[in-house]
Amino acid sequence: MIIKDLQKYNLISYKVEQEGTLKDILLDKLNLSMRFLSKLKRDKSVFVNDKFQKYDYIAKVGDIIDIKIIEEPSHFEAEDMDIEIIYEDFDLVIVNKPPYIVVHPTKSHPNKTIANGITNYFKDKEENPRIRFVNRLDMNTSGLLIIAKNSYAHHILSEDMKENKITKKYLAVVKGIIKDDYGTIDAPIYRETEDSIRRTVDEKGQSSKTHFKVIERLNDATVVELLLETGRTHQIRVHLSHMGYPIIGDELYGYVDEDLIKRQALHAVKLELYQPRTKEKIKVKANIPDDIANLINKLKG
Repeated sequence: MIIKDLQKYNLISYKVEQEGTLKDILLDKLNLSMRFLSKLKRDKSVFVNDKFQKYDYIAKVGDIIDIKIIEEPSHFEAEDMDIEIIYEDFDLVIVNKPPYIVVHPTKSHPNKTIANGITNYFKDKEENPRIRFVNRLDMNTSGLLIIAKNSYAHHILSEDMKENKITKKYLAVVKGIIKDDYGTIDAPIYRETEDSIRRTVDEKGQSSKTHFKVIERLNDATVVELLLETGRTHQIRVHLSHMGYPIIGDELYGYVDEDLIKRQALHAVKLELYQPRTKEKIKVKANIPDDIANLINKLKG
């Protein structure tokens, strides 16, 4: 049983409910991987009733297992930015990423990234976790972004992502009227060359599946909600373009009209996931940004 009131981003506390070896409890009850167990063993960071123990130790009912997560903090430069926090607990933060901002520093965008802003946020809280992004959003895509505060949370959430246990819904405004109220785009996505940014639908590509539901039909445009079953790079943008309904404002795959909107009208609007330790369900929503709301209003005439 996870002891909630003892939780910190760098400490996991578990109360033993059934006798067993320390190794079996860590694997079965806390879903740790063997790789993670090896790291904890090297760090000598697993304690039972405040005493370091090896993995063959027999833990009894009522014993308190403490795992101290020891890792180097991130070295992103802290920058004061307006970061909208949608949800936070001892393992993760979910932010509403605005458009025109990249997730982490690159050669072309060395600062003013989400990583810089969230580092400053943690600094103000006197926390210093190693920042790990669970999902990614393109620079000009807005919406919900998950950041893990420790390697345990990142491991569990990444596995949940692979097993499709995290529900990711997006909102897009596309050129043209989608006739079907809902449907599925099942088309493999392929990257033609290693240095190519653009993806395409091709039988040589990876299996990719996107479900869509029409929210509103506008003047030669459609507001559509999209549910990702797989998470390929540019998946929604490629699939909608392939379907014949490119995202308005998408310079790479879409229909560009800067009088309507100056970036792709794509927003990560909803997330449903399970808290890595407690397994409680977390549901969050990010309001539609002003530029997409304005676009929808323009197209209602």
